[in-house]
Amino acid sequence: MIRGEMTMPSLTFQEIDNHLMNDNKPSNFIIELNKAGIIETEYPFTLLGALKDTPQSPKHHPEGSVWNHTLMVLDNAAERKHLSQNPQVLMWAALLHDLGKAPTTRVRKGRITSYDHDAVGEKLAGQFLRELTRDERFIHQVAKMVRWHMQILFVVKGLPFANVKKMAAEVSIEEIALLGFCDRLGRGEMTPQKKQEEEQTIEKFLVRCMEILQG
Repeated sequence: MIRGEMTMPSLTFQEIDNHLMNDNKPSNFIIELNKAGIIETEYPFTLLGALKDTPQSPKHHPEGSVWNHTLMVLDNAAERKHLSQNPQVLMWAALLHDLGKAPTTRVRKGRITSYDHDAVGEKLAGQFLRELTRDERFIHQVAKMVRWHMQILFVVKGLPFANVKKMAAEVSIEEIALLGFCDRLGRGEMTPQKKQEEEQTIEKFLVRCMEILQG
């Protein structure tokens, strides 16, 4: 079936949004969609389905596939959405933040990489949401969260991909920090010590961003 012949998704934006905004563990809803076959057969949900077969570095992601990681990030975001300036944008960004990993993941010299998955993910998040809503402002907000979610790593490590000023012009740095924290907690073998280390990383990110913006 070609793209233009695809039928409208059986799920509405509001149905999904209700679960993202109200469930303590919205991952259970996504898992049920998978069991029902929707993730495998219905666009745009197939963009999520592709994550089930997308591997990650065992060193940094002992939880396994990007699918497993996404479910964990989603529940971490649900637990912390009360801290967000815009909980709805945060929750959808958590769900879609790694869509770009499916088309960008490669094995290079024995290492699993997903270079530019944030930029690719921005486009895919927009495509995903346009199948469900015409709210372009909301789509833009979510897509930009996806675009900048890797900046925590880039900024803290001083990598050349960091671009604090452009990020700050497009999103709230505090919101990126919150999404990034949920992202970093969404991993297997997360001990209290590792959680504390991730909190410190987020603090370093915020301090460094402030230094750059005020410098």
